[in-house]
Amino acid sequence: MKALLRAFALAVTVIFGAGSVSMAQPWPSRSISIVVPFSAGGPTDTLARLLGEPMRRFLGQTVVVDNVTGAGGTIGTGRVVRSAPDGYTLSIGHWGTHVVNGAYYNLPFDLLKDFDPVAMIATNPQVVVSKIAVPAQNLKELVPWIKSNLGKIQFGTGGIGGASHIGGIYFLNRVGVKMEFVPYRGGAPAMQALLSGEIDLYMTQVSSAVAHTRAGKLRAYLVTSKTRQAAAPEIPTSDEAGMPGLHTAVWHGIWAPAKTPRDINMKLNAAIVDALADDALRKRFADLGQEIPPRAEQTQQALAAHQKAEIDKWWPLMRAAGIKSE
Repeated sequence: MKALLRAFALAVTVIFGAGSVSMAQPWPSRSISIVVPFSAGGPTDTLARLLGEPMRRFLGQTVVVDNVTGAGGTIGTGRVVRSAPDGYTLSIGHWGTHVVNGAYYNLPFDLLKDFDPVAMIATNPQVVVSKIAVPAQNLKELVPWIKSNLGKIQFGTGGIGGASHIGGIYFLNRVGVKMEFVPYRGGAPAMQALLSGEIDLYMTQVSSAVAHTRAGKLRAYLVTSKTRQAAAPEIPTSDEAGMPGLHTAVWHGIWAPAKTPRDINMKLNAAIVDALADDALRKRFADLGQEIPPRAEQTQQALAAHQKAEIDKWWPLMRAAGIKSE
């Protein structure tokens, strides 16, 4: 009887041991999903799709873009938080989804603790623009014009709590004034309102405005970066224009669910770094006005530090302005 039990125990060990070996397949062994928390065709979706092909070549598996929309990006990011930390479901997001939303919404997850940073992939500073009818030709003329026309100026945004709104507050704080903003349902309607003369001022991403400024339909006053942008080298930086330190950017990154194994995260980072070095991808990003961060800023640690610094910078400003989801 004892011999029979020993034989049975050995058989069970062999069976389960073989099962463990078969389950421990090399990663990745199937397709990887990048959850885009916005509709197809937008800037975030475009960046994810451009990354997909070079990542596929590096990893040897298909990279699928999954659009999960709603609540300013919180539905999509929340799905990634609830996913298994196995490297097969990733979050692409930006300054809004992974910084601003934490102060604007009562999130059921923590933006720092419930994600593992993988890599920062792109950054796009903002630009202060006006309709052509505004008489100010540069920032030194714009500031006194704003101060002398309070109550008359219409400053548009792409929505409450969005990048154009928070950036606009930051800009007006530096001017030294406060005013009511005119919110629109997205950046495209706000831009159209500016082009039609319905509003006077707007703060948006460089990539959204440069074609209009070059066509003489809008006037640009400054770009919120430390250096001039390759996509718009004619626009002075905030430091050059006379408002030093006015630095903002709608930057994008990739995150995995918290507790993703370190070796998998490292392989994901390597795939993204390799993709960002691809000449074809770099040209497409440049055409979109997106700047790829230097190699030293493409690490997990760099994204974690940048995200934390942005939260420390923007959350107090939002709270002081009373910006909160109803």
